[in-house]
Amino acid sequence: MTERVLITGGRGLLGNAVIDDVRARGWHITALQRSASGRADGAESSAGVESPAVRDHLGDVTDPRTVDEAMDGCTAVIHLAARVGIDGTWRDFESVNVEGTRVVLSAAQRHGIRAFVQVSSPSVAHAGHPLVGAAAEPADPTSARGHYSRSKAMAELLVLGQDEVPAVAIRPHLVWGPGDTQLIGRIVSRARAGRLFMIDGGTALIDTTYIDNAAAAIGAALERMHAFDGLGRELCGRSLVVSNGEPRPVRDILISIVRAAGLDLTPRSVPYGPAYAAGGVAEAVLARRGVEPPVTRFLVEQLATAHWFDQRSTRRLLDWRPEVGLDEGMERLARWYARGESAHSGVAT
Repeated sequence: MTERVLITGGRGLLGNAVIDDVRARGWHITALQRSASGRADGAESSAGVESPAVRDHLGDVTDPRTVDEAMDGCTAVIHLAARVGIDGTWRDFESVNVEGTRVVLSAAQRHGIRAFVQVSSPSVAHAGHPLVGAAAEPADPTSARGHYSRSKAMAELLVLGQDEVPAVAIRPHLVWGPGDTQLIGRIVSRARAGRLFMIDGGTALIDTTYIDNAAAAIGAALERMHAFDGLGRELCGRSLVVSNGEPRPVRDILISIVRAAGLDLTPRSVPYGPAYAAGGVAEAVLARRGVEPPVTRFLVEQLATAHWFDQRSTRRLLDWRPEVGLDEGMERLARWYARGESAHSGVAT
């Protein structure tokens, strides 16, 4: 009998990719988000036997009744829904990322959910220092930078700090791909406007995750946890960072992205000190008005600080390896831009 999984936040780039991956694994899917996922089809075979299908359940993860209704008939949860970005008050982030997670987790406990995959972020354990071949350190709201990272750290601790529902936290690192309006879209937009920069020559090594690889890792976590075999039991209660495992200098990654978009330019280099100070001013002046600043202290730290992770435990515990390498991903991105980005409708989480 085909099992059903509730996927929250299925409207975004990663959410859509996870829906496609999990459906290909043979799962029925209920996608809970505030607008249509774009994947719902209610597929059914000609013999009248239901095949893996996707149905939308519109609503908000902060509404207990909506979450209860959406979770009916499910045996697993992938919790992707989150407020992202840097603009907004602490309450904006807390209400969705912390309280929304609490609502989903409480429903999972009532419904006897067998596997809970919390989609988190490496930023929950990043205090600004270099991460070189690092492991997945415990989430720490006291040192996490910014409202998003702090609220996601609190959410991760909520999920992993209980023992009623088997749970794992998966932290995809800098997810990107065709249709991405967050990482890729912002880099290309800034390049076109002549505002793309790197810090101190862009020599810091960073890793990223191609969208298909991130989705497959989350799908693998679902299957391992739901089966609760040897690897599933070992996964329970852990956090794993997911990435391509191909660290490159920031400069190389930025240049590859803008060239994939058909632009021939090299980002200008800015010294760390002045850039960090400018980020602080921009946050004080713009972020408090609800306007996203063009530069923040967190962005400057990210561009100046090495952050790449040891993937050996992740690959072993998930029984997973990335199938799309960084260079192949860039080629796919270039083909997407060559076909005309205006013809696409990718939306990021």
